[in-house]
Amino acid sequence: MPPERRVRPKPQIPWEIEEYRDERWRREGTRQIETALDAERFIDEVGFTACLGDSRQPGPSLYVAVCGRRDAIKPRNVQKDPEASLTWVLKDEIVARGKVYYAKLARGKTMFLAPRMIPYFHAIWGVRRSEEKRRLSRNARAVVNVLRKEWEMCTADLRQESGVKDRSAFTRAVDELQAAMIVMPSEVYYQPKFTYVWTLGVGRFSRELLRRVSRDTALREIARCFLAGAGMTIPGELARVTGLSRPEAGRGNRALVAEGFATTPAYGVYHLANPPRT
Repeated sequence: MPPERRVRPKPQIPWEIEEYRDERWRREGTRQIETALDAERFIDEVGFTACLGDSRQPGPSLYVAVCGRRDAIKPRNVQKDPEASLTWVLKDEIVARGKVYYAKLARGKTMFLAPRMIPYFHAIWGVRRSEEKRRLSRNARAVVNVLRKEWEMCTADLRQESGVKDRSAFTRAVDELQAAMIVMPSEVYYQPKFTYVWTLGVGRFSRELLRRVSRDTALREIARCFLAGAGMTIPGELARVTGLSRPEAGRGNRALVAEGFATTPAYGVYHLANPPRT
């Protein structure tokens, strides 16, 4: 009979850390988000956040901050939910204002990034122009080549001009370019029909996207940003929030321990060494 496999118990998040996250991630009714300006300040505070994630996913979320409560769960019919609808309206306003980065990034995660975090995410997932021929698909290259000539274009026109006329193939190409941090939405229109307007990320965030950062530095700073808002992390949490692999998330957290920013009382668990008083 094979020996029983020992399963390491999943660490629990202490109540004081949950309260710390309530304050940092605006999971409180007194600090919930109501305007695009509120949302931009929140994104700047946390560094990066999901758009429509709820309490079932780890990490900060604009939707949860709009709800202003820790246990927020999206209903099945989000179109009729006032909080989900407000989050969607705020997302559209934020996209049009262009103050923060918004795109579908690694592993299809739709996220907002504060400008200071763009170089670190780009160092991990970005594709530089010199690498495009090797790393991008033919369809993705066709789409970005059109945008480099026209700068901005709505979905239907971009499909036509790029020659990627199949809807599914075009969507995959645009998702690939978003994940590579080359293309991002710049506006959303609902009349006469729904469409995104697409543009080059470098048009809005040239300084941040052209800044060179080493991979180790990027991992450390992404981990620092999350830990500062979370207070502690448990195994797999940083990877789930950001799309990093678990080994690379661990590298980032261990770098924080090495510099004294974090402590690690148990395997895969990291705490702020000197958490600020709330």
